[in-house]
Amino acid sequence: MTDAHPISRFETPTLEDLPDDVRDRILAVQEKSGFIPNVFLLLARRPDEFRAFVAYHDALMDKPGNLTKADREMIVVATSSPNQCQYCVVAHGAILRIRAKNPLIADQVAANYRKADITDRQRAMLDFALKVSTEAYAVSESDYDALKSHGFTDEDAWDIASISAFFGMSNRIANATNLRPNQEFYAMGRGDRSRST
Repeated sequence: MTDAHPISRFETPTLEDLPDDVRDRILAVQEKSGFIPNVFLLLARRPDEFRAFVAYHDALMDKPGNLTKADREMIVVATSSPNQCQYCVVAHGAILRIRAKNPLIADQVAANYRKADITDRQRAMLDFALKVSTEAYAVSESDYDALKSHGFTDEDAWDIASISAFFGMSNRIANATNLRPNQEFYAMGRGDRSRST
């Protein structure tokens, strides 16, 4: 089944028209995933912004630390839901299902993380992420203390806040451009997998 809708309200460039480094990055993603996520095609229309976006994304999402890759994706899904970002909820929900090896987790977190089958530690992480996303002006030392009571460090808090803030920007770009999720994302990670949190 092909998608008759355009991926965005903005035209996207052809791969042949892109600078070599941008095209190479997109092709590497395509080789790994089997398709090109629409966000890459949308952002590639402005190569300098594409490079900056991808560099910051990678610095936040691919770094070692106390937050697992599944934790990081969980933050994206939880904060993108109240921002009503269809692209990020669907795309990062797929990645979360795969990284958590849990076909239910992304739907639960997107609908209401407070009722999801997650740990108290993850719930505290998402409480902080949502506060940064929706009322960062109200973040106080007590919020950091709550994280510390679950074993998070100040560096972890920085990571949680930065992921929340970065994807707040991403949510707004995706919504303003009417960016549609690739159909491939909907089925990813929904196979027979054992549940784990």
